[in-house]
Amino acid sequence: MTKLKSPGSKGAADNELIATIEEQSAELRLLRKEVAEWRKKYEKGEVRDIAFTNSEKELRPIYTPLDSAETSAEALGMPGFYPYTRGVHPTGYRGRLWTMRQFAGFGSARDTNERYKFLLAQGQTGLSVAFDFPTLMGYDSDHPRSEGEVGKCGVAISSLADMETLFDGIPLDKVSTSMTINGPAVILYCFYIAAAEKQGVDSKKLRGTIQNDILKEYMAQHAWVYPIEPALRLIVDCFEWSAEHVPQWNTISISGYHIREAGATAAQELAFTLADGFTYVERGIARGLDVDTFAPRLSFFWDIHNDFFEEIAKLRAARRIWARHMKDRYGAKDPRSLMMRFHSQTAGVTLTAQQPMNNIVRVAYQAMAAALGGTQSLHTNSMDETLALPTEESVQVALRTQQILAYETGVPNVIDPLGGSYYVETLTTELEREAEQLFEQIAEIGGVVRGLETGWLQRKINESAARQQWEIEQHRRVIVGVNEFVTDGPALEIELLKIAEETEREQAQRMAKMRSTRDSALVEKRLSALREAAGTPRNLMPYILDCARAYCTLYEIRAAMETVFGAYREPVFF
Repeated sequence: MTKLKSPGSKGAADNELIATIEEQSAELRLLRKEVAEWRKKYEKGEVRDIAFTNSEKELRPIYTPLDSAETSAEALGMPGFYPYTRGVHPTGYRGRLWTMRQFAGFGSARDTNERYKFLLAQGQTGLSVAFDFPTLMGYDSDHPRSEGEVGKCGVAISSLADMETLFDGIPLDKVSTSMTINGPAVILYCFYIAAAEKQGVDSKKLRGTIQNDILKEYMAQHAWVYPIEPALRLIVDCFEWSAEHVPQWNTISISGYHIREAGATAAQELAFTLADGFTYVERGIARGLDVDTFAPRLSFFWDIHNDFFEEIAKLRAARRIWARHMKDRYGAKDPRSLMMRFHSQTAGVTLTAQQPMNNIVRVAYQAMAAALGGTQSLHTNSMDETLALPTEESVQVALRTQQILAYETGVPNVIDPLGGSYYVETLTTELEREAEQLFEQIAEIGGVVRGLETGWLQRKINESAARQQWEIEQHRRVIVGVNEFVTDGPALEIELLKIAEETEREQAQRMAKMRSTRDSALVEKRLSALREAAGTPRNLMPYILDCARAYCTLYEIRAAMETVFGAYREPVFF
C-alpha cells in the first residue's frame, strides 16, 4: 500500500477513498459469511416452503444488500426525475393524493347518473364509466343481439342522447372522467365530446381517459369490433386529432388489468402491456407524428393482485422500463413522454363468492400496495362484485377503504417508502429483467400483432391461468374460504343489486323517440360521409364526431365503418 501523505494533500483524499473501499469490502465479506451461516443453519430446515406468489420464480426467505447490489443510485433516482422508479411526481402524495375513481355503471343512463351524484357526494374525486356488454361490442340497446343484456353489466349508451343524460347536472369541465371502452372507443369518446359541447364546454377543457386499448382485447378480453389494422388506424387517428383538439385528454389507457385478470403472471402483465404500449408508439411514429406530440397523453392501467410486495415492485419496474425505452429507443425528449402515469384497480379475479366479507380485507391490502407503488388513480372493488353489480352500501365501503388509507394510515406521508428495501429493490430488478426477456421473445416472433395472429401471446396467458388453477385445486395455493378455512354453516346472505327487467324495454322506447325526432336526412348524410372517408387515409375523428352530433347511434356509426373495414374474426389455434 502507498505511504500515507500529509492531511490536505491529494494523497490524503486518495487514502481516505482506499480506506472507505477496504471498509466496505470488509463489511461485504462479513455479510457474505453471516448469510452463508444463516442459510446453512435455517434455510433447509426450519424455513417452510410457501407456494403463494403468482410468479414462477423462487423466493428466498431473506434478502440482504447482496441481493439488491445491482440497483444503482442511477436506476433508483429521485421522485419526479428520470428514470421515475420512485414516482413521476417529485412531491408524491404530499403534493396531491391519488384520484379516487370508483368504476360505476348499470341500467339506464339515468340510473347511473344518480349513482355518480351519490359517489361525488361521498367524496369521490373522479368518475369512471362501466358500459354494458352491448355497448362494449358496439350494438345499440334495441339491436336483436342486445336482448337480455341491456344495462346488466354496466350502463347502456347508444347515442349522444344517452351520454347527455348520463352526465346531466355534472359539469364536464369540472370532473375527470374515465371510460372503459375499447372496440367502439372513438365513437363513445365522440359522444362525450358532443355532450360537453351541449353543456357549452370547450373540448380543450375536458380531462379524462378513454381506454381505447384494442391489442389487449385480442389478447385477453375479447370485446373487439374491427380487424387489427383498421382498429389500430382508429387509435392513431384519435392520437393525432386529440393532440390539437382535446389536449388534456389521455387518448389511451394501455391496460394490463385484463391481461392479468385472464391469468397472466405479474411479469407477463408487465411485459405484454408495455409491448402493446411500444406498438402504439411505433404506429404513431409511422403515421409521421412526433413522439412528443402524443406520448405525453398515453396512460396505463394496472391490476393490483394479492402478492403485496410483487405488485409494488411491478409498478416501480413499469415506470423505469417505460422511461428508458421511450428515451433510448424512441428518442422522446419531453419529460412527460417518459413519465408513466397510470390508474390501478384492485383485482376482480381475487374476489370470492364464498365468504364475500373477506373481499373487503383483500381489497384493502391491494389498495395499500397500489398506494405504496405510487398509483395516480385507484378504484377499489366492492365486496359483492363477484356476485352482481355493487350496491350503494358496498360501493361506499370500497370508497371508504381508500379514504381510510389516505387519511388515517400515514402511507401518503413519505414518497416511495419501500424504496431501498432489499426485497422490493430485488423484486423490481427481477421483474424488469423478466420483462426484457419477454420483449426479446416477442421480437423474435415478429412483434405483438404477429404474436396475436399466431396465438403465441394468448397461449402464454392460458398456460399461466391453467397453472394457477391447478395450484388452487391441489391446495398448493390457499384461497381463504374457498379451498381452506371453509365454513359448514349457511352462506352469508347479502343484499344484491337487481337490474329491473323493464330497463331494456324503456331504453328501446327512448331510442325510438330519439330516432323519430332527429333529422333523418342529416343522419344519412353524416353516415355516408363517414363511409366514404373510411376508404381513404383521412383522419376519421371529425367524421365520427359529426355523426355523434347528428344523433347517429352507436351501431349505425359502427356499421358505417364496418362496411369498409370488415369485422374481426378470432383465429382458431391448435
